[in-house]
Amino acid sequence: MATFKVKRVESSPIEGQKPGTSGLRKKVKVFTQPHYLHNFVQSTFNALSAEKIKGSTLVVSGDGRYYSKDAIQIIIKMAAANGARRIWVGQNGLLSTPAVSAVVRERVGADGSKANGAFILTASHNPGGPNEDFGIKYNMENGGPAPEGVTDKIFENTKTIKEYFIAEGLPDVDISAIGVSSFSGPDGQFDVDVFDAASDYVKLMKSIFDFQAIQKLIACPQFSFCYDALHGVAGAYASRIFVEELGAKESSLLNCVPKEDFGGGHPDPNLTYAKELVARMGLGKTPDSNPPEFGAAADGDADRNMVLGKRFFVTPSDSVAIIAANAVQSIPYFSSGLKGVARSMPTSAALDVVAKSLNLKFFEVPTGWKFFGNLMDAGLCSVCGEESFGTGSDHIREKDGIWAVLAWMSILAYKNKDNLTSGKLVTVEDIVKQHWAKFGRHYYTRYDYENVDAGAAKELMAHLVKLQSSLGEVNKLIKGVRSDVANVASADEFEYKDPVDGSVSKNQGIRYLFEDGSRLVFRLSGTGSEGATIRLYIEQYEKDSSKTGRDSQEALSPLVEVALKLSKMQEFTGRDAPTVIT
Repeated sequence: MATFKVKRVESSPIEGQKPGTSGLRKKVKVFTQPHYLHNFVQSTFNALSAEKIKGSTLVVSGDGRYYSKDAIQIIIKMAAANGARRIWVGQNGLLSTPAVSAVVRERVGADGSKANGAFILTASHNPGGPNEDFGIKYNMENGGPAPEGVTDKIFENTKTIKEYFIAEGLPDVDISAIGVSSFSGPDGQFDVDVFDAASDYVKLMKSIFDFQAIQKLIACPQFSFCYDALHGVAGAYASRIFVEELGAKESSLLNCVPKEDFGGGHPDPNLTYAKELVARMGLGKTPDSNPPEFGAAADGDADRNMVLGKRFFVTPSDSVAIIAANAVQSIPYFSSGLKGVARSMPTSAALDVVAKSLNLKFFEVPTGWKFFGNLMDAGLCSVCGEESFGTGSDHIREKDGIWAVLAWMSILAYKNKDNLTSGKLVTVEDIVKQHWAKFGRHYYTRYDYENVDAGAAKELMAHLVKLQSSLGEVNKLIKGVRSDVANVASADEFEYKDPVDGSVSKNQGIRYLFEDGSRLVFRLSGTGSEGATIRLYIEQYEKDSSKTGRDSQEALSPLVEVALKLSKMQEFTGRDAPTVIT
């Protein structure tokens, strides 16, 4: 058994190590600077306290992006030096973000140990490679992201750090081979347990969904589907779940080999970046002539999802509303009813209408999954979602891309249980249109202006706040642009008081709420690694079922025009078009 010593290394603060809603994300070249990763990891240990780390079990894995393997070895050595008892690593360093949450909550080691927390190495849907992005975030013992109280402490520690601790004499661990490696240090034995990345997660999914019902749907000759992992970590689960467990053909899987650079692509499951799937589903510029009935994609760390029908796109805002409306009948896990539902503030109000109709508790929270986690831990929320392609439930404390796909397959299986042998299948499009007929339609789009000069972005937001002081002027301005747009009834900067712990989150986005239920929302996003991203959300509510079939961009064009004029988008940013339209 190899023996290691604890080495103290002098260091000094490095600017800009403030973790956002999803951890710290920067270019690989930033992370590979001397002491950069070490400083952040030691600052995290210090924020959690020595007592919490001594004797702990920590999970260290991620989406497999470039620099992950080096980072895992560094964190193992630092955890050993800080007194951790054992480290759990998914084979090859791969664990999806939802699987990490499941492992923290569900896995029991051979020696009866349970995880106390996790370092997740991911920059989510951002590209990977030597010149691209890397990220790290810490999740707590409930399997959810560290709350603001902890991330603020981490950031404060990065500004005063003087030293870090690392194990000397601890060799690199072979993370490609399943098994336990044991070492001896000043605090006694230290183990690194490399385990199968998929089995805990697959077991959890089988406890939630009726896999037999989904198998019958997949076996139906009229049904076909396609799943695109965009070369992210979802590929480590796709074959196990869809092929081995559910009996789908291997040919149903697209880009399901995880790659450090995501095959040179942008692992973001939307209509812009999931080009191959979009074409196969009949929605691209050169569409397939016979698209599958159902299609889905995941992002780099498999916590996001995109759902498509044949020649049909399901907005994430509609997706969470439809899952909530059908969960009790279609998904065994929810058979005794939903505790409540929640959405992020920028997400459309489609879920609100379902909650009202089903008499469910409803919550509107800031962007960031930790806010949902608080509600779930308090037993207040079962299903939740974000417009940014994140959907999930209280089975874990992260959004879960594969869970969302299985939820949709469960709804399709339930709706088609009597016509799998004969008759026409109820399609994804049918389900969405039936939902609109019952609850109304929230026309919705999001404009992203990426890598905008940070100063210009702040000026634009300050301009929008200033406008809110005089709604009379705002409405005069709007009528000058489009007389067919309703008046603004109220406007504010969204602020959230957590009903569980009483914490207050301010400045969570600028809202203009119209008399007819429409909304304009402006937010600065903290998930990019360079510059600022301005996100503009545009939503038009339509109750009249004879008007729910319009083209979305056409229905929204008056509000889009108003939003761009109101914000002076081109004047402030110099951009005459967004980078991405969703």
